Amino acid sequence: MSSETHIEAHDAADPRLEKNNDPEYRAKGRKALRAAIGGFFVDMYDVYLPVIALAPAIAYFIPADASATEAATLTALIFAVSLVGRPIGSIVFGVLGDRVGRRKTTVWVAAGFTVCTGLIALLPGYADVGWWAAGALVLLRLIDGIFLGGEYTAANPLAMEYAPRDRRGLYGALLNVGYPAALGCMTLLTMGILEVLPSGDADAAYSVWGWRIPFAVGFVISAMVFVHYLRSVPESELWAKTAGVGNPLAALLRGRNLRNFAVAFVTSTGAWLILDATIGVFTGHFKKLGADPGTVNTTVLISAVAGVALFPLIGAAGQRFGRRHVIMTIALFNLVPGPIAFAFAIGNFTSSAAVIIGASIAIVAGLTVFAMITAYIMEMFPTEVRSSGYGIAYSLPSIIPAFYPYYMLWLGKGMNYDLTPLVILVAGGAFLLVGAYISKDLRHVHL
Repeated sequence: MSSETHIEAHDAADPRLEKNNDPEYRAKGRKALRAAIGGFFVDMYDVYLPVIALAPAIAYFIPADASATEAATLTALIFAVSLVGRPIGSIVFGVLGDRVGRRKTTVWVAAGFTVCTGLIALLPGYADVGWWAAGALVLLRLIDGIFLGGEYTAANPLAMEYAPRDRRGLYGALLNVGYPAALGCMTLLTMGILEVLPSGDADAAYSVWGWRIPFAVGFVISAMVFVHYLRSVPESELWAKTAGVGNPLAALLRGRNLRNFAVAFVTSTGAWLILDATIGVFTGHFKKLGADPGTVNTTVLISAVAGVALFPLIGAAGQRFGRRHVIMTIALFNLVPGPIAFAFAIGNFTSSAAVIIGASIAIVAGLTVFAMITAYIMEMFPTEVRSSGYGIAYSLPSIIPAFYPYYMLWLGKGMNYDLTPLVILVAGGAFLLVGAYISKDLRHVHL
C-alpha cells in the first residue's frame, strides 16, 4: 500500500482532524506530552545509573582482587541486562497498552520501576554477602528493565496520538529529549557527590553509600511520574475508538505490519549498536584506559547538553525533510566522522582536550538518532497495534547489541581491544543506513 493510500485510509478515522482547534483536546495533549517527557527522563535516568553513578563504586560489589577488565565487564553487564529486560516489557506491556489502555498500563509500569529503583538503593555489598550482592543487582536491573520497557511502550503512543500531524516530528523529539537531559542531570549529580565523597576502593564513602544518593533521587522522581499519571493524565481518545480490538501480536506479525516491523527492526538495531558503542561503552572503557575521571564526566555532560539543544532541531528537520532522510544523514556520520573522532579520543586518552572533543562528537552523533526514532516507528503502525508495534520494534533489537562487552572481548583476540568499540559503531551506522534507505516517508500519515 502506498503512503498516499495509507494517508487516505486514516484521514476519516482521525478524530484530531476536527479536534486540533479544541482547547480542551490540546490541553489533554500537552498533559500527555509532559508526562511522557518525564517518563522517558526517568527511563533514561534509570538506564544509565550503572554507567554513571555505579561505575565509580563498582568495587563495592566485587572482590578486592578483581581485575580492571572484570570490573569494566560487570559494569557493562549491569547496563546490558536492563536493556535485555526492555524487550520483554515491550511485549508484555505493549499488548496491554493495546488491549486495556495506554494510561492504565503506564500507571502499572511506573509503580514497578519505582519499587525496583528504591530496592537497588538498599543493596548490600560484596563484603556483606559475597557475589549475591552483584547477583541481586543484576536481577533487579533486569526486572527494572522490564518495567521500563513497558513505560515508553505505553506512554509514548499515548502522547503521540494527541500530536498534531504537522508537529509530530517535534513531539517525538521532545519526548526523547528526556534522554540527554537525564544523562546530563545524573552526571552533574554524580560529579557533585564525587567532589565531596572519596571513591576508589570498596571502603570509600562513595562506594559504600554515596552511589545510593542518585538511586534515591531516581526513586523520588519515579514516584512523582507514577502519581502524575495516576491523577492527571487522560487516556488516548484515539485508542478509545479501537479499544481492545483483536489480538495485537497476531495483527503485528502479518501483512504490512510485519513488513514495517522488519524495517523498523533493522533501523533500531543500528541505533542500539551506535548507542552501545558510544555512550554505553564510554565511561567504563575510558576509565579502563586510564583517562581522568573528571574528563570522562565532563565529556558526558557536554554531550548531554548538546543533545538537549539538538533534539528539537533534529525533530523539526525530520518534519521538514522526512525522517528517513535525516536518519540516513545521521547514519553516514556514524559510518565515517564519528568513528574517526572516537578513535582520536581513544588514541589520546591522556589528553583531556582530545577526549572531550573526540568522544563528544561521537557520543552526540550516537544520541541524535533517538530524536527521530519515536515518530519514525510510530507512524508505521495503526492504532490497534501501535503500542505493541512501537514498543517491540524499538526494544527487541536492543538485545543483540546489549552484549557488546563480549563482542569487544572476542574482537580483542584479533585486534587492539582498545579500538573494538569502533567496529561496533561502524556496524551500527551500516544497519541504520540500510533501515532508513528501505523505509518510506510517512510523516504526512494521520495516526
